[in-house]
Amino acid sequence: MTHRASCHCGAVRLSFPRLDLESRRRCDCSMCRRRGAIVVSVPVAELTVEADESLRIYTFGTHVAKHYFCGICGIYTHHRRRSNPDEYGVNLGCVEGVELRGLEVPWVDGVNHPSDKPG
Repeated sequence: MTHRASCHCGAVRLSFPRLDLESRRRCDCSMCRRRGAIVVSVPVAELTVEADESLRIYTFGTHVAKHYFCGICGIYTHHRRRSNPDEYGVNLGCVEGVELRGLEVPWVDGVNHPSDKPG
């Protein structure tokens, strides 16, 4: 089965073969707490991104994580994870057919991310 996700206007579209709901989470880092999204993990090799020139990227801090959003409607669709660059975090709210109401979602500690610790 192929799972599909998209921004609000449809200019950015994603597809991937497996939806791992067990990986769902919210993060309290400065970026995630502002956008409020629930994300699931998808291996980089399994995510196909279809987008026209509307796909935008935002980085900050260590510039390892890459946050992708639609330049037309502004919806955050996915990001390349800092804690595991071999995975994307996909915005579960963008995935077709997923009911978010009543979904229990664990929090992860992004404020105290190991990459931010002096080494």
